[in-house]
Amino acid sequence: MQPPRAADASDAGERPQGGPETSGAPRASSGAPRADGPTASTTGHLAGSTLASADAAPSDRVSGDEPLLPARVHRPSDLMRLLIGVLAIAVLLSVAAFAHGTTTGLEDDISKGTEQAPDLLIKIAGLVSSIAVLLVPVAFAIERLIKRDGLRIADGVLAAVLAHGVTLATDLWVSRTAPGTIQDALTQPQTAGGLTDPVHGYLAPVIAYMTAVGMARRPRWRVVLWVVLLLDAFAMLVGGYTTPFSIILTVLIGWTVAYGTLYAVGSPNVRPTGQHLMAGLRHVGFRPVAAMRAEDFPDNADHNDRGRRYLVTLEDGPPLDVTVVDREQQAQGFFYRAWRRLTLRGITQRRSIQSLRQALEQEALLAYAAIAAGANAPKLIATSELGPDAVMLVYEHIGGRSLDSMEDEEITDDLVRSAWQQVKALQSRRIAHRRLTGDALLVDRSGRAFVTDLRGGEIAAGDLVLRMDVAQLLTTLGLRVGAERSVAGALAVLGPDVVADCLPLLQPIALSRSTRATLRRIARERSQREREAVVEASQAAKQAKAGLTADPATGGKADPKAERKSLRTEKQAEKRAIDDALEEAREEDLLAQIRRQVLLIRPQAPVEPVRLERIKPRTLFSFIAGAIAAYFLISQVTQANFGTVAEQAEWGWVAAALGFSALSYVAAAMSLLGFVPERVPFLKTVQAQVAGSFVKIVAPAAIGGVALNTRFLQRAGVRPGLAVASVGASQLFGLGAHILLLALFGYLTGTEKTPDSLTPSRTVIAGLLTVAVLVLVVTAIPFLRKFVVTRVRSLFAGVVPRMLDVVQRPQKLLTGIGGMLLLTGLFVLCLDASIRAFSGPGVPQLSYASIAVVFLAGNAIGSAAPTPGGMGAVEGALTLGLIAVGLPPEVAAPAVLLYRVMTLWLPVLPGWLAFNQLTRKGEL
Repeated sequence: MQPPRAADASDAGERPQGGPETSGAPRASSGAPRADGPTASTTGHLAGSTLASADAAPSDRVSGDEPLLPARVHRPSDLMRLLIGVLAIAVLLSVAAFAHGTTTGLEDDISKGTEQAPDLLIKIAGLVSSIAVLLVPVAFAIERLIKRDGLRIADGVLAAVLAHGVTLATDLWVSRTAPGTIQDALTQPQTAGGLTDPVHGYLAPVIAYMTAVGMARRPRWRVVLWVVLLLDAFAMLVGGYTTPFSIILTVLIGWTVAYGTLYAVGSPNVRPTGQHLMAGLRHVGFRPVAAMRAEDFPDNADHNDRGRRYLVTLEDGPPLDVTVVDREQQAQGFFYRAWRRLTLRGITQRRSIQSLRQALEQEALLAYAAIAAGANAPKLIATSELGPDAVMLVYEHIGGRSLDSMEDEEITDDLVRSAWQQVKALQSRRIAHRRLTGDALLVDRSGRAFVTDLRGGEIAAGDLVLRMDVAQLLTTLGLRVGAERSVAGALAVLGPDVVADCLPLLQPIALSRSTRATLRRIARERSQREREAVVEASQAAKQAKAGLTADPATGGKADPKAERKSLRTEKQAEKRAIDDALEEAREEDLLAQIRRQVLLIRPQAPVEPVRLERIKPRTLFSFIAGAIAAYFLISQVTQANFGTVAEQAEWGWVAAALGFSALSYVAAAMSLLGFVPERVPFLKTVQAQVAGSFVKIVAPAAIGGVALNTRFLQRAGVRPGLAVASVGASQLFGLGAHILLLALFGYLTGTEKTPDSLTPSRTVIAGLLTVAVLVLVVTAIPFLRKFVVTRVRSLFAGVVPRMLDVVQRPQKLLTGIGGMLLLTGLFVLCLDASIRAFSGPGVPQLSYASIAVVFLAGNAIGSAAPTPGGMGAVEGALTLGLIAVGLPPEVAAPAVLLYRVMTLWLPVLPGWLAFNQLTRKGEL
């Protein structure tokens, strides 16, 4: 347990709203149990017992320390229910829109099934339900007000008002602008004329109110609620006043708005305070005197759901370590756990949603199992419920320090071996810990290691999970004592075979969240040191060069050949100095050090990382973006008559588009070589750009080309650091040119409609203002400012020196700038030729400025898209852009497809041939 906070003798009983309150507690007259005394609480209370309010009496004071609790909390579960509700509404409306036959058949079946219902029964049911649906919420509000729970009533009223507003907006949308199929599914024609309401104006607010005030959590009120709702729905459905889809939509709107309101304003905090903890301990047979809150772990994402920990002093006996877990902490990290379950292959710690009862039973089971396996672990001596929303687990107090709180010098080899012995004991009974970080290892006063925080562990764990534990502890200890000592301790306790088996699991994705964050921080620091070493070496070389130039002995008229030779020699010396400094400053990352240490013992050990990810984020985003783009393109393409379009196509412009596309590779080679001072063959560079047309099919547009150009320059004799800097300089200059051209052509497009005025369009002005606002926001928020400054500084650290080398050669700079402008111009001409190929009589001709704006915007979106070659994103952006500037959709869709065929799909075969040829020759 972490060192407790200083005790305050009066705030153990503060209220959730933060108001301090001191209340007493009765002292037991005799027979106070010790920490190891109450045997009934060790097993008999595993199921828990509900805390009664009668346990607290105003006799004797009980001191404790409890920080102020917030009055309201934002529950992740409320957000999850909100998202589920929105998704359910979307699915319902989609079914109503596209499955018209299903909705009609369902209504006919219900109508036929209820024709024989007696009219008297229907009228009585309608009357009773109409009265009850209003009386039940009022009765519940009176009960809550009597119990002084007015905040819940206020939340319910707010949710009802918002639900009524959403209901009115939905009714207006359905009656005026919704498709006819949705209107038919949600309304019924009335005998007096007109249609019924798509959403019931009184039922949705009532559902929102009852959900927000928490009626569904109370069994009796829940039964009454469902009876009233079902009776009301039956009466309206049989009477022909609504449809099944309308009832479902009404319930979903009320339910969704309620949880949206609760998440926005926060739910009343019902976390148990220190006073509840004292009463709960007395309830299981202890006599507490004081409770002090242990330090939390605000910066450790692995322990967000760990629970609140207390050091409790007893009237008679050793102190106790008590962990309190409530529903709020149990829900923390839900989305992270859900994402891990989705993306990883069966190595997740536990189910995303776990009840308090399940969490209590799992931790108790693991605590008993760890001790039975022979591991040093805190002894669980009691469990209990603290009301309906929290549980507590009572452990014997160890009185040690966590590994994270110890200095590096205090971590001895004996302590390292002791930690590995605990893992060996757990794995002998196939128990996986799953959180072997520094916070989970406790060291007592005698130097023995204890394993704590067992809630995320597993019983009867598989080999993969057990090997992950070994990999995690190797990394945890390696961060503190180094890879050599960490591996030596593991080898001494577990043996070389067990340690070698974990090497395929020694990868960041298999480690804990906090460990990954630490490794990323160390990697950033290591990169920063390498950059500083390179900069210092470069500055030292330049100072030495300046000192040599200023030497009077070297003055006088020099031979041009000797001067050029001397200049080359100086540059080579500077490069060697930079390489030496980089080699000296380069450090091996921790995971690589651990692998190297293990391979010294087992050279044949497998080191290839196993694939743990089921699906990568980029793949998921690509799938979603591709599905959206495909839906949009299909809807556009189906509106075009391609037979007629192909017959009317002008093949001369098709050939022109092909020619412009082919010339773009020459321009791309110029734009790259302009930023490479070294001599690189031009034709080979053109061939590499053609090979890039194959690479970008299997990689995002902004990544494939960069990687291929960097590799090509390295194989052409350019040093790795300078190759990366040259490609970075080309990309940076291209970004600046792209932005300037977009602003210029946007300005020209805005002045086209008013040739006598130089006033730009409102769109350009709005775009500039948006950019200005974003810049102000980034500079005003410290976190964003630091993020941007760090990224820009790291970018310029290697690019700026390379740009200075290029500036000293005007011919190279002119080649690079000319290549970029020519590349943009050729793509614009290719798009223009594709448009003219399908522009028949009566089709408006677009200006080059408008086409340039559409191309530059679409290219920017394609570069940012995670899909290979920007597929989907580029097509959608170009088609929308051309339609926006006045091109008919039946011309825009085939024109964009022709442009993409010429620039993306047709060059794939030549690109594959060029890629294979360069690879065989060792030039890639």
